[in-house]
Amino acid sequence: MRVVGEGIEAAIVSIREALAIAESKNLDLVEISPTANPPVCRVLDYKKFLFEQKKKQKEIKAKSAKVVVKEIRLGPNTDDHDFEFKLKHARSFLEEGSKVRVDVLFRGRSIVYKDQGELILLKFAQALEDVGKVENLPKLEGKRMMMMIAPKK
Repeated sequence: MRVVGEGIEAAIVSIREALAIAESKNLDLVEISPTANPPVCRVLDYKKFLFEQKKKQKEIKAKSAKVVVKEIRLGPNTDDHDFEFKLKHARSFLEEGSKVRVDVLFRGRSIVYKDQGELILLKFAQALEDVGKVENLPKLEGKRMMMMIAPKK
């Protein structure tokens, strides 16, 4: 097998010799590439190696962006003032980097106004097109019609 490591000259040796080299340095012998011909082993401190790997994984996880979805509910007959109020909130959510899910909730017999609900959602999307883009177009699921808006980069 081929033995590599810090302070060790890369050489092809037997398994016993490789173990003896690792033991003389008070380190571990770790198989890096078993499919190579001959197999490659590295002499290193295995616990330190695992610790560093774990540390790298934590850094990667910390750097990844967490997607936050904020929800705004409207009715099929939402008035202009209420619409503007909700629009202002949605704009601030998008500017801070959150996604916004806009729902139009149909209660009782208001399900008759499906087209009015869709118009409200499209008007909402059009008002926010400078800060966000529509991810999912309005679709009806049961008694609610929803649409997803993602922030522009």
